[in-house]
Amino acid sequence: MKAKRLVAALLAAALTTVSMSAFASDASTEASTEASTEAASEVTFTEDQTPNDDATKITIAIPDPEESYIGVAAKEFANRAMKYADGTLNITISGNGSLYGGDTAAGIKQLSAGSLQMLILASSVYASFKPGFNVISVPYMFDDQAQLLDYLNSETGDALMKSVDDIGITTVGKWTRSFREITNSKKPINSPDDLKGLVLRVPNNSLYVEFFKACGAVTTPMNFSEVYNALQLNTLDGQENPVDVPYSNKFYEVQKYISFTNHMADAWVVGVNSKFFDSLTDEQKEAIQKAGEEVQQWNVNYMASQDKVALQTLIDNGMEANDISDEAKEQFIEISKSCYDTFKELIDDDELFDATAKFTGRS
Repeated sequence: MKAKRLVAALLAAALTTVSMSAFASDASTEASTEASTEAASEVTFTEDQTPNDDATKITIAIPDPEESYIGVAAKEFANRAMKYADGTLNITISGNGSLYGGDTAAGIKQLSAGSLQMLILASSVYASFKPGFNVISVPYMFDDQAQLLDYLNSETGDALMKSVDDIGITTVGKWTRSFREITNSKKPINSPDDLKGLVLRVPNNSLYVEFFKACGAVTTPMNFSEVYNALQLNTLDGQENPVDVPYSNKFYEVQKYISFTNHMADAWVVGVNSKFFDSLTDEQKEAIQKAGEEVQQWNVNYMASQDKVALQTLIDNGMEANDISDEAKEQFIEISKSCYDTFKELIDDDELFDATAKFTGRS
């Protein structure tokens, strides 16, 4: 697929997500509430809110720089929550995982214990504590952002995102992430056959390893901080991540191709220490929860617009972009299904897996 068509497709996907989300409810009361939330999600709170002198201070820890996708979304959340709390909250953002030494597992433990007030991390990271979160990352479990968003808001998805309650964490936001794509220096990926023999960096997660091995790739789990140099030295042929990652890390300097395989989904868990949350006033709690709900759709819209910018930047710097055909996607789906027994063992909850697969039409 030509680059221009890919850019248009990214934007069209965002518009489809908005329309599908708006159509989801058929009850008049729910429809009115959703319409209000959706309208609010279209507005960006560009001005920082000024808290009162005696406002309750909250710091949100995030894993990426403040100018990253999640950093911008966290700031939007903070501005909305502070506005809705009428100045009684003073929320700041701390980027790059600096408050937990860059160790995401340590960050979750600190949030649970109360040494962190708020933390936004990927659902896949929580899988080390709650294996059920692995179900979101099962390859090709979800068709697109619209379906993932519907799932997060479904009874099954909502229960999963709130399953951290019993480790002292209250979920106040459940936001989607862009799907993952493959970049490499050898050739476009048009089908699973193109992955055979390709040396591909994957996260240290068995879901990724098992799937890409089944596709024929040579998988190399590696800390992300080492990836650029490995690509530059040709120790690796490629890697896989949402499109903003090769964009923000300038992988266009060491990669030639980006293939829109959309092979895995992920989500952001916006968590707050439960004891700290319980100490807030009802008005402050409501402000935080309202902001978390509104930024869910705002974040979808923001990612779609920024993914378009990221892709165009990669193309402008010499990368070639391609989509995969429906036939090739079905081939990838069948490979993923062949790994379901292994995935079920990792998720350790057959009922959750089956309910999710039924929801997405993968059962």
